[in-house]
Amino acid sequence: MRNAFIEELVALAEVHPHIALVVGDLGYSVIEPFADRFPDRFWNAGVAEQNMTGFAAGLASEGYHVFTYSIANFPTFRCAEQVRNDVAYHQLPVTVVAVGGGLAYGALGYSHHAVQDYALMRTMPNMLIGAPGDPLETRAVMRYLVEHPQPSYLRLGKAGEPKFHTEVPAVAPGRWVPVKAGSDAALLATGAALGTALAAAGDAAVYSLPLWGMDTKAAQAEQVGACARVTTFEDHLRDAGFGSWLMESLAGRPELLARIDHRALDGRVCGVVGSQSTLNAYGGLSGA
Repeated sequence: MRNAFIEELVALAEVHPHIALVVGDLGYSVIEPFADRFPDRFWNAGVAEQNMTGFAAGLASEGYHVFTYSIANFPTFRCAEQVRNDVAYHQLPVTVVAVGGGLAYGALGYSHHAVQDYALMRTMPNMLIGAPGDPLETRAVMRYLVEHPQPSYLRLGKAGEPKFHTEVPAVAPGRWVPVKAGSDAALLATGAALGTALAAAGDAAVYSLPLWGMDTKAAQAEQVGACARVTTFEDHLRDAGFGSWLMESLAGRPELLARIDHRALDGRVCGVVGSQSTLNAYGGLSGA
């Protein structure tokens, strides 16, 4: 996903001269195509994510659409105050990019486990969450964010994720993207959990929701209503994650709430080091 991100960012920056990239002293071997092509729109803020976010907000206030780029929790939890006060509050076009969502960096331990980031970012008014399920959804989400600039959070996998679509899909906030046809017992995934949902699908239909947030809840009742049952999948802790968000969106519809189940990570993964696949299985998120 991160390679698709940088390729799409370069292509979009060729057309949109206001696109800028700020990194937190990482991304080497990934971000060079942008840095080399647009040196006047690229900055390395160093290992100083709070400053990176404040700097990005300043650039955005002067007309740039800024993408900040760092690993997992660092551009979110480490600088939550700056995201909240400088970006979201002022409704500035800053896209916070987190590479290695979920347990992609599981071998580096809890400091790199991005399993509470949805819970944090979805509470920020004006914040749109982009959680693509494959490289082609990454391109689709990037195009949407550039055409509709606002505070946003783009959660990417690490590298090597398979493609589940044959072409770049159409995406819109709150709208489910069909991935696999099947029965009316639907599986709905966000982010890299799409692969897990497909592995568990059987004869069920599978959908991805790559764009969602506080302002996209109203669209969910209609889509859930078309399904006999909906099981959500996310590589995030169960509490306050994607499944919780969907259930909140149906708070006034108890007959629809009864149709929802969700698969997420158990909190016991927080104290364990291991590969992404091992930790996902240990946390109860697998295709079985």
